[in-house]
Amino acid sequence: MNSCSKLTEISNKEGFDLSNHSAERVHLGAWVSQEGVWFRCWAPKPAKVEVILEEDEQGYPLTKDSNGYWSGLVPNASAGMTYRYRLDGERCHPDPCSRFQPQGPHGPSLIVDPGAYAWRDQGWPGVRMRGQVIYEMHVGTFTPGGTFDSAITQLDALKDLGITVIEVMPVAEFPGRWNWGYDGVGLYAPSHVYGDSEALKRFVDEAHQRELGVILDVVYNHLGPDGNYLPEFSDEYFTDRYNNEWGQAINFDGPGSREVREFFVNNACYWIEEYHLDGLRLDAVHAFQDASPMHIIAELSQTARKVAGTRSIILVAECEAQWVRTIQPIAQGGWGLDAVWSEDFHHTTRVAATGRSEGYFTDYRGSPQELISCVKRGFLYQGQRYQWQKKPRGTMVSHEPAEAFVFFLQNHDQVANQLRADRLHTKTSPGVCRALTTLLLLAPQTPMLFMGQEFGASTPFHYFVDFPPGKLAEDIYQGRKEFLAQFPSYGSPAAQAAIVDPSDPSVYDRSRLNLSEREHHAEWYALHRDLLRLRREDSVIAQQAREATDGAILSPWAFLLRYMGHDGNDRLLLINLGADLLYQPAPEPLIAPPAGRSWSFVWSSDAPCYGGPGVIEPLTEQGWRLPAESAALYTAVPGEARVD
Repeated sequence: MNSCSKLTEISNKEGFDLSNHSAERVHLGAWVSQEGVWFRCWAPKPAKVEVILEEDEQGYPLTKDSNGYWSGLVPNASAGMTYRYRLDGERCHPDPCSRFQPQGPHGPSLIVDPGAYAWRDQGWPGVRMRGQVIYEMHVGTFTPGGTFDSAITQLDALKDLGITVIEVMPVAEFPGRWNWGYDGVGLYAPSHVYGDSEALKRFVDEAHQRELGVILDVVYNHLGPDGNYLPEFSDEYFTDRYNNEWGQAINFDGPGSREVREFFVNNACYWIEEYHLDGLRLDAVHAFQDASPMHIIAELSQTARKVAGTRSIILVAECEAQWVRTIQPIAQGGWGLDAVWSEDFHHTTRVAATGRSEGYFTDYRGSPQELISCVKRGFLYQGQRYQWQKKPRGTMVSHEPAEAFVFFLQNHDQVANQLRADRLHTKTSPGVCRALTTLLLLAPQTPMLFMGQEFGASTPFHYFVDFPPGKLAEDIYQGRKEFLAQFPSYGSPAAQAAIVDPSDPSVYDRSRLNLSEREHHAEWYALHRDLLRLRREDSVIAQQAREATDGAILSPWAFLLRYMGHDGNDRLLLINLGADLLYQPAPEPLIAPPAGRSWSFVWSSDAPCYGGPGVIEPLTEQGWRLPAESAALYTAVPGEARVD
């Protein structure tokens, strides 16, 4: 019996649930059994591979098959021991599929028994896109403790707020004491700085107890610049045939790519299966280069859903190019994902809030037309010329549902890509920020909040890394300056001198949330909580139907959205980002109530409990008067409309 067959036999005998696994999937890493520990890795490059147990420093040779996979049983190995792979009798490296790196990416790998954790989420059905509210979180700066266990203490608050899905920024093992996560190199190992080998499992389990979903941000377009040992095992992992702005491109379609694809697809399945995650957010899918008959993302989507079995998962793409094929069915040539970020919504709302359209905001005016069009159509750029990139951008949206587009006013990138990494509420007036928050949370698309946004966090969120002093750290600092220089105001000598060094420890410390602001800034928290309750409990808004949502421009800074309900049970959302607007006469048909009904005032962003100046109802017997920098919601109720 060959090593692969023996491993499968042991896996089944020891209770590893392989029932959901594709027959083509290859199980790599360390697998605990009653006979010891089975090891398996793909390493076509070396002529000899041994397991070195740190506890006895002995070498245990593995056997190679024709596809470059090495495997074998080490009888005296057990869970809790540490090991490395020794290649050609000389070079010792951590396991590329290590489940945990207790000393970081350069240290030995820990043998973890994946069946040892006692899950309590039996019966958890998973999540679907419809009805979700996403919360983007960086574990290290979310709480003072900076761990998964300390984040657990905040789950009840997120539930109370109205969050339904937590999106965790990348946690794959990275070098240093802190990192955004996009420099990950140990793709199968949750970073040791966030807790022990079961910390992420405890976090997911506790979230499920509160009916909160958890998805993980994963990076499959490059690996970090420090601690990447994959080239020691194979030359086929990376390719120079494609350009990649963050490092070498992954080889998804060249010689040896079958095993490379398997490595990354299995990683996606690993998070879904072993950690019970409810899905993934795929970083920068526009940077994937793959000319294969089935794109790697489509393969990942298809395989991950098979692994999830009866549990529903959501797969979300970040795609700067705004390709609608990301969310189209695989059978129609798409990639089969559930949702894609709408960068357009962020960019136009940022310009609306600040009036500044420099850098990559060049092609936006923040006008009512742009805001209405984004709500109705998901993307603004659907193939027309994009001046900033000097080429067409985006693809046409047709019948894709509203929930398939993720809207946000802030995220980790967009907060950090500023001179001071400050939050939106510090860059505009409170009234405008409240009005745009209303648009975000009542639009039919899926809203996403960035941690701290819900209570107007005063803390910045800088770009930070922890590389040792030297050329790499210096290059990253210089690269950061060059990136921000695309904004003319940040390119001035004074601004360049003010850009913080990402490796400065104080930059990380300043980015940590002050959770007491949840109470100290209670008006911001109340705004978000009440809007999310409206979104959840109002049956017309909750239908998330962009095809049943229309809009009209009332002035250069004011507009309305009309939500069409059954039998005239409509909703009317009025948003004014400018000065007081006396809308008389009112020749816009969408502002008229349905036949046999009248508009009843429901809610205003001007309420004092939100920090507003006090509510003045826009509709009077004389007509409409929209207060400056405000949002108001009306519902259609039976009864005759007012006649001016």
